[in-house]
Amino acid sequence: MKLLIKLFFSIIILASFSSAKADTIKWLHLFSDDDLNMPGMLQAVKEFEEKTGHTVEMQYLENESFKAKLPTMLQSNDRPDIFYSWSGGVMYDQAEAGFLRDISDLVPDSYLDTVSAAAADAFTYNGQRVGLPKQVAQVAWWYNKDLINQAGVDVSSIKMWDDLLSAVKQIKAAGITPICLGGKDKWPVHFIWTHLHIRNGGKALFLDSLNNGGWDRPEYIKSGEQMLELVALEPFQKGFLAHTWPDQAGFFGDGKCAMAFMGNWMYGAQKGNSASGEGLGDDNMGMFNMPMTAGGLGNPGDTLGGINGWLFSSSAPDSAVELIMHYTNKQIQSADAAAGAYIPIVKGADASIQNPFLKQVAKNIANSEYHQIFYDQFLGADIGRVVNDVSTDLAAGIITPEEATQAVQEAWEFNQ
Repeated sequence: MKLLIKLFFSIIILASFSSAKADTIKWLHLFSDDDLNMPGMLQAVKEFEEKTGHTVEMQYLENESFKAKLPTMLQSNDRPDIFYSWSGGVMYDQAEAGFLRDISDLVPDSYLDTVSAAAADAFTYNGQRVGLPKQVAQVAWWYNKDLINQAGVDVSSIKMWDDLLSAVKQIKAAGITPICLGGKDKWPVHFIWTHLHIRNGGKALFLDSLNNGGWDRPEYIKSGEQMLELVALEPFQKGFLAHTWPDQAGFFGDGKCAMAFMGNWMYGAQKGNSASGEGLGDDNMGMFNMPMTAGGLGNPGDTLGGINGWLFSSSAPDSAVELIMHYTNKQIQSADAAAGAYIPIVKGADASIQNPFLKQVAKNIANSEYHQIFYDQFLGADIGRVVNDVSTDLAAGIITPEEATQAVQEAWEFNQ
């Protein structure tokens, strides 16, 4: 009799499962097939499809294409259910436009307890949870040890901005290109200018500017002046304004420059974009934080980076949220961390980090009292676009520091 009862209930469960609507979830990402992120994503999809009966349709766009095409895609009937996000102001704009779904009721406290609270809060807007975090990141100076040693530079002595300028001069005098830069994509350039803002102005000044304006104040003009000091040394590879971020990563991986200012994703990107596909070995790479500026109001430990994750479009099914909660579990995040893919947000997953550079970044962020999300994302699409434009104009030497800061101030005023 017990066997018949079990069989009866099994039939009922199977019947209800087969009659339930199976969703096709469209997941838009920006990771190529050889990216270190892919194994974890594919594992999550396989496990989720087998467990639920839903189908996941993976959609890929390269970084710049993603940013350019996403606004139009979100307005179409073929919008993705899940898509990548750097959080911040661009996400706020998307929420205000009605493109995002409030998933607050779908995310239990039991899940939120497993992730970094700061990272989870970064994907909320006006009390609504519109996304889920995946990773944190930091921008720092990467360097080629062989080339740095060849130039006779002592990296440990680079504590101040003037020390960095001296190192650039020394590297160039050795016949080596000091810095690779992807000027065509612009956002790699804005890292330099805005990190100088962080050093010169600090957290309090940034928040005051964010709320009350004053993007043209002396501390930020000083950042432009310091950037022009760097530009005057002609430190970048020839044609840098025509080169993209993948070019920048490839040049660094091929040993064509001594340094590159980039996020911790440079570790994998310099391999994948190098001519050999192998890039620089761990023993030939080093990393140091942005040096401090004389008289700067910031803290030397303040960091620039991201809190990145996934957003859900207004028409996303509940199953899309279930998929990302499954993807950002401790098992997958630990495996991805061990592979050096990223710095995870699930509590305890960072213990699996083997990569010495990611370990250092995780430590830097943990010790930072002010972790600023990339300006071009945090300030929203309109102001962020101006920040990227004027940063690149500074690198090209076609704009003054005063003009650069005034342009950002005007963009801020226009968006009030």
